Amino acid sequence: MNLKRHALVALTRVVPSVLALTFASAGLAQASVCSNQTGTNNGFYYQMYLSSGTACLTLGSAGNYSTTWSLGSSGNMVAGKGWSTGSTSRVVGYNAGVLNLGSNGYLSLYGWSTNPLIEYYVVDDYGGFTPPGNGATLLGTVNSDGGTYNIYKVQRINAPNITGTNQNFYQYWSVRTSKRSTGTNNTITFANHVKAWASHGMNLGTMNYQMIATEGYGSSGSSNVTVWSQ
Repeated sequence: MNLKRHALVALTRVVPSVLALTFASAGLAQASVCSNQTGTNNGFYYQMYLSSGTACLTLGSAGNYSTTWSLGSSGNMVAGKGWSTGSTSRVVGYNAGVLNLGSNGYLSLYGWSTNPLIEYYVVDDYGGFTPPGNGATLLGTVNSDGGTYNIYKVQRINAPNITGTNQNFYQYWSVRTSKRSTGTNNTITFANHVKAWASHGMNLGTMNYQMIATEGYGSSGSSNVTVWSQ
């Protein structure tokens, strides 16, 4: 299967409705966002990205969110909650009470850095498709939080990114070989991945946003996730 990536341009968000914006700004629970938007809800950064198909992000209390998606053959959704400024030393906790990832969905700690421009994933669970897919070279492994993760580096050519312009950049991946269980409190110690990536010359720059993200590509599914910082 070919690499399947989204065209995420953080600088071109669109507010889907006055109602959703009012809920999000007030920090109230159970606001639904069904098109491209970022913001703050109950003290957490959130993001909803949808290229095509249908999907919604529902903002719950504190770090809780839920998603549903039906993306046809090529639509892409990335949605979640986290922090507007990422940290290489953050220890992230989460509980996925519902995780239906279908043929091509995954749950990860996700974010970006600049200088260098890097898109990164620590993937804890996935559906029928195992990211990042064919064409990615396995560089090694890292043991963290009770599991083993495969490490990959993937180059994106002239691709959309958080700068708002198409550029060449790399993706860094840690993909857990044994999927996490739903309904349990899980931990991602990001520093372990940052150190392992650096041992392969994969360095991060200035941290941009960081979140526990549900992503779907050309599939249908749902999730309900609660995020916190340890």
